[in-house]
Amino acid sequence: MLNVQVDGEWKQFPKGTRLIEACMKSGHFIPHYCYHPKLSSPGNCRMCLVEMGMPKMTPDRKPIIGEDGRPEIGWMPRPAISCATEISEGMGVRTSSPMVEECRKGVMEFLLINHPLDCPICDQAGECRLQEFSVEYGKGESRFVENKVKKPKRVDIGERIVLDDERCIMCSRCIRFMQEVAKDDVLGFVNRGSHTTLTVYPGKRLDSNYSLNTVDICPVGALTSKDFRFKMRVWFLRETKTIDVNCGNGTNIIIGSRENVIQRITPRENDFVNSCWMPDSHRLNFHYVNSAERLAEPIVRGDEPPTKWSDALTAAVNKLKATAGKTAMIASARMTLEEMILAKRLASALGITLFDVLPRAQKGDGFLVSDDGNPNTTGAKLLGLATGKLQDIAAGVANGTIKGLLVLGEDATDCGIEAGDLTKLEALVCTSILPTATTRAAHVVLPSVTWAEKRGSMINVKGRLQRLNRAVGSPGQARDDWEILRDLIQIASGSNGLYAIEDVFKQLAGEVPALSGLTLSRIGDLGVDLSSKL
Repeated sequence: MLNVQVDGEWKQFPKGTRLIEACMKSGHFIPHYCYHPKLSSPGNCRMCLVEMGMPKMTPDRKPIIGEDGRPEIGWMPRPAISCATEISEGMGVRTSSPMVEECRKGVMEFLLINHPLDCPICDQAGECRLQEFSVEYGKGESRFVENKVKKPKRVDIGERIVLDDERCIMCSRCIRFMQEVAKDDVLGFVNRGSHTTLTVYPGKRLDSNYSLNTVDICPVGALTSKDFRFKMRVWFLRETKTIDVNCGNGTNIIIGSRENVIQRITPRENDFVNSCWMPDSHRLNFHYVNSAERLAEPIVRGDEPPTKWSDALTAAVNKLKATAGKTAMIASARMTLEEMILAKRLASALGITLFDVLPRAQKGDGFLVSDDGNPNTTGAKLLGLATGKLQDIAAGVANGTIKGLLVLGEDATDCGIEAGDLTKLEALVCTSILPTATTRAAHVVLPSVTWAEKRGSMINVKGRLQRLNRAVGSPGQARDDWEILRDLIQIASGSNGLYAIEDVFKQLAGEVPALSGLTLSRIGDLGVDLSSKL
């Protein structure tokens, strides 16, 4: 640990800490553009200039000690960049001295010389560091009277990215991210001075599956997402912390929504899971949540619509009881832990002993895309839903030994069951969010909600327990899966119902040793490591 004086107060920090980080940890914000805690520090923008000093030394190179027992600081006559400077023993720093404030005004003036005044139409408005810092640290006026340098605008540089070069402040964050994190070195600067522009190398495109992270870290509106561009002002968005369910990694995310419609998904920092990045394929896979084809009302074949929920639930239980002893269940490793434990209880209430979940093996990328396409396979194994009997279920449906089938959140045709065989079943009950081959053949269809419309918990492939939070409401009469399962159990067994998902987790924690002592709220935003208990 090294002793550093920050604005007159002595603090201790580990050796190797960057000066800007030491200041931030001391509660002194340093404005910056090129600095990013997960990337190297090139010292491009000079916005993080501070006044720095080192201990005064005697002729025999020993620090001069002041009346307070601390080394006296000899202040340097010119500022230093704090992002690329590591702390050293006895170092002093002033973060808001007159010299520092004047330097920041000068840097802001230079950054704005050729910058277009298009804030009213810029997608970055509302979360633009250039806007914020120009107000807080700038002069408030411009002395520049010459013509601004014109640079390329609306440049298509990738499948998902549009570049407005005239807004770029040459912080190089995007270049360093593609080099150091995405390992796809396609971006660079060309030309010199005021004519420097960001571009892709000749013959290349910014088409990496991590390209949209450059939009996240761009401090201005130079890089914009084609999917979100001109869709919504960010100050209208309601942000919800939750997790991604597209693979077993469980990337931490923020869902931005307005009026019950998801507008965008961005990564949320969690060093235990995804740092502060996420794959493009995962962040863009949300449009089906807003689909006009969503199932919104329960369906009982033969009944005139609309069907009441109470009638649909009763019909579902009666159908499955009629095939007792010859009924199987296909659950999903996309279900939450709460839903899984209720699914097992429902199977017990209906006398179902043959059940399994659909595995989704895929080729991961060794970074944030897991080899497991299910978000809760670990939970399915922990609760005993993953039995490896899927082929037996498919064979039983095909040869007629299985007469009834309960399908929860999956399409049975993805599980090796032919669509034609589904029509032979005497009882086919399913929950689903969208029309599938299974819903078209089912005797009872119970519309459920997506991962963005419910709460619950999951365990990722590394054994980390994480929490889903509800971001938007569900369409029509669609209901939360745990409530559907609870009501089915109540009808099938006559047991008392549960009134909140917290109650389900409480029972779960009482039955599963790995979850002992936990509650849904105690999981927190960053999750709980259960790897040693699994």
